Formats: sequence, structure tokens, C-alpha cells
Amino acid sequence: MPEADVSKKEKNFHTDVPQKNELFFLKGSNNYDWGMKNRLARIFSPASGRTVMLAFDHGYFQGPTTGLERVDLSILPLAPYADALMLTRGILRSIIPPSTPRAVVMRASGGPSILKELSNEQIAVDMEDAVRMNVSAVAVQVFIGGEHETQSVHNLTRLVDAGMRVGIPVLGVTAVGKDMVRDAKYIRLAVRICAELGAAFVKTYYVEQDFDSVTSSCPVPIVIAGGKKLPELDALTMAYNALSAGASGVDMGRNIFQSDAPVAMLQAVRNVVHEGMKPREAFELYSKFKNSVKK
Repeated sequence: MPEADVSKKEKNFHTDVPQKNELFFLKGSNNYDWGMKNRLARIFSPASGRTVMLAFDHGYFQGPTTGLERVDLSILPLAPYADALMLTRGILRSIIPPSTPRAVVMRASGGPSILKELSNEQIAVDMEDAVRMNVSAVAVQVFIGGEHETQSVHNLTRLVDAGMRVGIPVLGVTAVGKDMVRDAKYIRLAVRICAELGAAFVKTYYVEQDFDSVTSSCPVPIVIAGGKKLPELDALTMAYNALSAGASGVDMGRNIFQSDAPVAMLQAVRNVVHEGMKPREAFELYSKFKNSVKK
């Protein structure tokens, strides 16, 4: 039989203290269920409201990208410095230790290689498998204006429906085709469609002109893609400018793992994102870390 509560200490119900009901810290996310919010709080820091994601899912359509020939050697040393890892389920199962405490954002769409029409993607991961791997979010490419636009949008909506059933948020990743103009007007269109159809957050490209109109017209957080490899100071400046214009973080790949000093670069990016460090100061920090490793 369970023991009765026989404590002689007088009970205190704190009737004079109202129960707190704090709002969730992340833009547009307050009405999600507890599990969805918990997973988003693994990706985005509750302290800063921002995230540093490390993207190394490139192989799902272009094979062994420069810097990712051996993910076990190039990426695992970087993982401790990222908030979230953006990857494929194949790399997650074969390379990433289950003891890794970082959030996982798993690529869930795919199909064509760089040899074919990239917009012809399908859902490539069942949500049940995402649950099995305890991921924090799944990512799907959306090709607004692409040849297979509607198909990619339906990939997003099907994953959103499946994610809502199990509490896994969906990241909508906007893809800009080689023949499309990468400007604020196009980016506004693409990210808004992703958000309207249920993406919990959106990854897109930074544009210098009117990027604040992109973030202000999108009701969910935006993280910027790193894109092609830039000089370190330029990459840090891009991150700083995007955050100043309302972005909630970065998802960088080549600007990290193709850097001369990847760990130093990732630490510099962290300081820009979470501490608001200016680009020049962050570059000096990068140079300091880089030189200390050489010694």
C-alpha cells in the first residue's frame, strides 16, 4: 500500500502567488504544442532567440562536396560549436554519435542529382523514421517559380501535416533557380508561401537591399543560408547584416567547413549571432583562434 502523507509540516499552497504562464520566446511559435516548442528550443537558443546551424547535407544531391569527403573527420570536430546540425539521415546514422547533444535538423526531401532538374524532388523520409531518430526538425526544399513548384509545395504541406501529428517542426528551405532573380521581391514571395503553408521556420538567402521587408513580412523565424564560400570577413559581415535586418540565425556550410580554420570560423560566427559582435571584431577573433591552432 502507498504510504499516507503524514508530514506534520503545514502545507503551503502559495495562494498569494499567481502561476506564471510565460509566452514562448520564438516568433510565431506560441500556439504550438509542448513537444514542438521543446524541439524548437533545442534549435534556437532561448537566451538569444537565435541559432547557429551547421549545414552539411550537400551530398544528398551533389555527392562528396569539397570539405565533406570525410564527414567524420571534417564535421565531428565542429559539432560542439553549433546549435544544430543540418544533415541527412544516412549521415546521422552512419557518422554522428548518438551521444551528440546538438539539435538535429534532418533533410527530408530529395530525388534528383545535380545532373537533373533539381526541383523534381519528392519526400525522401517518412516522419515515423524522423521520430525514431529523435530529430528536432525536418527540412524540405521548396522551389517557388521552379518547374516542379507545386510538387515541392505539396512536399512541404504533407510533411507539415505529418509533423503536427508527432510534434516535429518543418523547416522550409527556399531554392533559387539559376534563371531566377535573387531579390527581396522574390524572397518575400518564397518565404511567405512557406510560412503560410505551415513551415515553423524558413531558410533563405540574404539580399542586401530591403531584407528587413523579408523578415518583417514573414510570421515565423528566418535563418539565412551561407551560400557559396566567401572570404571570412565577408561571411561574418553577411551574417551580421542579416541579423540586424531581423534574421533569427544562420545555417552555414561551405563558409565553415571550407574555411582555412573551420573551428575558428564557427566560433566567430557564434559570437556574431549570439553576442552581437561586429564583423571586424569577430574576424579578429577568428584570426586569433586560427593562429593559436597553428602554434
